[in-house]
Order: sequence, then structure tokens, then C-alpha cells
Amino acid sequence: MAGCTTTNIDSQAISPTQRPLDLIAGLQAGPLRDKLASCEAGPFYRSDFSIGHRGAPFGYPEHTVEGYTAAAAMGAGFIECDVTFTKDLALVCRHSQCDLHRTTNILQTPLAASCTSGFSPATLGGNGSSGNPASAQCCTSDITLAEFQTLCGRRDIVNDTALNVADYLTAPTSKLVDSPTICGALMTHSGSIRLIDKLGANFIPELKNPAVKMPFKGMTQADYASRLIQEYEVAGIPAHRVRPQAFSVEVVKYWLQAHPEFGKNAVYLDPRGRQPDFVASLEDMQALKEAGISILAPPMSMLLTLDSAGELQPSDYAKFARQAGLKLVTWTFESGQASDPNNWLYANISAYMDNESRMLEVLDALHNKVGISGIFSDWPGTVTYYANCQGL
Repeated sequence: MAGCTTTNIDSQAISPTQRPLDLIAGLQAGPLRDKLASCEAGPFYRSDFSIGHRGAPFGYPEHTVEGYTAAAAMGAGFIECDVTFTKDLALVCRHSQCDLHRTTNILQTPLAASCTSGFSPATLGGNGSSGNPASAQCCTSDITLAEFQTLCGRRDIVNDTALNVADYLTAPTSKLVDSPTICGALMTHSGSIRLIDKLGANFIPELKNPAVKMPFKGMTQADYASRLIQEYEVAGIPAHRVRPQAFSVEVVKYWLQAHPEFGKNAVYLDPRGRQPDFVASLEDMQALKEAGISILAPPMSMLLTLDSAGELQPSDYAKFARQAGLKLVTWTFESGQASDPNNWLYANISAYMDNESRMLEVLDALHNKVGISGIFSDWPGTVTYYANCQGL
């Protein structure tokens, strides 16, 4: 299969790229490998099971025209804009309100003077011990929309041991893209709506938690949540094509009350599994369902466990959610090295992850044993390939 292109996307000409075939080659012989290998010739179609997480950041700068176009070319049925705001209250797409120092070239421009915290070089500790890593903090709320639009998007890769900005912003690399994008075109939220619609995909925006005190310049949290929805209404996008997301259950409940047509498709990004004292229960899941929530999106680590034989099985969390009638979406596939014991997304099944091709077995278990209805991916072509092969 050809590599991903970022121009002239035909909604019927979907290429998952070479990546899934490389992963299939590393699978152990068996029914899953045989099934997936049999689908190599395609044809491939867009699938709502495949969600472009920030676009396709395994190879392209996140939340850029290039990344969104690549995700659409790989068949993502939904593409995500993480929504935050600028100093003059324009909604823009960024994974964090304060990640510009990592994901753009702001530190190499005069706008570096506007950052909350400028660049500080790495320092060494006494007697050769480790000191402080290089750091900076540049937020969308530090600059205006016009200033934001002058920046270049870059892959989120920095050198924490750097002594200067040039070394901190390491050259973009990706094993999946031969010529990495050096200056990606950043996206406003409204611009993302126009582009994703043109590309033939649907919308799964996330309202990011503000990094500044609210109200901010008169904008309350409710105003912020409503403005996200209103930009779809202004663009004429019907509610059934939009799945707004939030880590705050209160935001999801607000959408259900203030914007019910959009709220009924809202996604609660459940963060509680990373709390050491959290214990899933059927009663808890039923309470979420009774509150009007229909889609729950925990990280993958909350949905799978290993049984006594070392085989993948659904967690209690997954079982209770399904019993309560909640749909499950999860994140994030193709994020980090799956066989790295420090990858928290696979931490509870790390003994199983002896090579990255095991990701396909995890994906299969999430589909067949857990029953997820979609999964975010940093390279959505792999999920698109699986979804097409399984007839999803």
C-alpha cells in the first residue's frame, strides 16, 4: 500500500498505509493473523470505529491541516479537535492550553516574549546527579488568534537536556513518514469544522480543562462549553455528526441540559481509573446512565486485564459499563511503544506486551471481548484496516 498523502483526498480512496501490514507480520501464527493478512488487497473504506486522535500525530504535527488530512486519508470516521482558547477568546485546536512551547515554533519567534514562562535550559545537579530539565510554558491564552495563526505546528518531541532553544526543539522524525512536516498549518476550531467536513469525516471535539482561572476575560466555563457547540450550529453541522467530549462529568451534564441534541451524544472521558482508590461498580455505571450519559471513554488500561492463564479479558469496569447499557470508546492506540513497560496505557497487561504487534491482539480483544464502539489512534490507518477486515 502507498504511503499517506495529504492532498486531494477522495473519501472513497482510503489507504491504511503500510503500517498495519508491518504489525501483522509480527503476529504469531493463528486465526487473527490469517484473518488480517487476508484483507491486504482491500478495498478500504472510512470507518467510524477509527478515530483520529489529534489527527495522526505518530507521523504529523497534531491539530494541523496536514495531520487531519492524513487521518482522513487513512479512513478515520471521526477526527478530534481538542478545543482551547486564545487571549482574545477565539477557540483553537490544541491538546493542552499550554503546550505551544512543545508543539509549535513559538520559542523561535518574537512571541516567545509573550509566554507565561520563557525557555530555561537544563541544569546539572551536584556531583554529576541529574538536575532540572529544560522547560518553558507557552499558552494559547498568552497570545491572540492573529498571533497564533503565525506559528508553525511541529511534532511534540523535545530534548529535555537541551541548553538552548535550537537543541530543545529537536528535528521532527517519524518512522512512518519519510519527509516529516516542518511547519504544519495550525487550526482554529471553526477551521477544523470546515476541513473535517470537507474531508468527509465526523467530529469528536474535546473541551480542554482551562489552565487559567475562569471566568477569563468575562468568559465563564458555561460560556466556553456553549461556544464549542455553537460553532457547529453556526456551521450547519447536525448534532448526530458531533460527539463532544470532556473529562469533567459536570461539563457533560451541562451539555445534556443546555444543548440536549448535542449532549445526548457527548462522551465522558472517565479519568478515575488513574486514582488509586477508584473501584468500579455497577451502581456507579448505572448512575452515569441515569444522568443521561450514553458514551464512556476510559483509557485502554481500564478495560482489559489478564486472567490466571495470562490471557486478555475484559475488566470489571468494562463488564459493569456494558451491563449498565453504556457504549464504550477508548484511547489511545499507536501511542508510544506498546512493549515499553513504562507505557501506562498497557501497564496492567505489560507481561503480555512482548512486542508491538501484540497491539493487534489488544485491539481484537477490545472489539470482541470488551465490545468497544470506537478507538482513538495516533495512526488511524491501523484501526481502519482492522475495522474493514472485521466488517465494522
